[in-house]
Amino acid sequence: MSKDESVLQWLEEIWKWGFCFIKGVPVDPESTKTLIERIAFIRHTHYGGFWDFTADLTFKDTAYTNEFLGGHTDNTYFTDPARLQLFHLLSHTDGHGGASLLVDGYSAARTLRQTEPDLYQALTHYRHPWHASGNEDVCIQPSAQAPVLSVHPDMNTVYQIRWNNYDRAPKSDWELPHQKLWYEAAARYNEILNDHSRQIWTQLEPGTALIFDNWRMLHGRSEFTGKRRMCGGYVNNDDFVSRFRLLKYGREKVLNNLGNMYDAHSSSNPNSIY
Repeated sequence: MSKDESVLQWLEEIWKWGFCFIKGVPVDPESTKTLIERIAFIRHTHYGGFWDFTADLTFKDTAYTNEFLGGHTDNTYFTDPARLQLFHLLSHTDGHGGASLLVDGYSAARTLRQTEPDLYQALTHYRHPWHASGNEDVCIQPSAQAPVLSVHPDMNTVYQIRWNNYDRAPKSDWELPHQKLWYEAAARYNEILNDHSRQIWTQLEPGTALIFDNWRMLHGRSEFTGKRRMCGGYVNNDDFVSRFRLLKYGREKVLNNLGNMYDAHSSSNPNSIY
């Protein structure tokens, strides 16, 4: 991690697979914070900046419990959801469980598009209100309603997923036929996501951090007992992409391709990273 070449390799793995494990991380929050900052500054939210927490319900959020959490994305309620999310389990005492779940939402969306395009269109077309309002001093909503699957206007592919039943607010501006179609689509997408062959379950351990693309990968966990101490943080999309592009292509090539979406599907174009 002391070399930019290694950071580039790290970001390549995240971009290719949607996640990456980092072994040999010193088991303390300071080192973990330094690790994230090799990419960019940590995004500050109503949860704070760098987290160091236990399941104590400091925030009225399911993440601060020991309950089972199904696959979901974070920050659906932000206008600009964080792109990267890193977890490092510092300790787990007097209990067991808490396995971590990852599911590739892009892959699931492709399957839906190929097999049932009308249902895929429903998840890309109908926009929803989202909210975070568990705490008395917070009621966050995105500037505009957004669909579950956002399609990139230049790449014609899903590039951002918002999938969190806890955060989706009631929608009033649609008719019954549209509701039926959307809920059928949501049920089918959920079925694909819950296919065991698509799910990656791992048991996090102190010294191994997990980072993943929150726009792509759904994450969750199994129920656990005992006391777990976890740390980590978010990184913004623009800062992640900027760091990755510059390390991969160099500043001159990035600047020479500003706005060049003509051949953005080509891996030689910095805009193929988005």
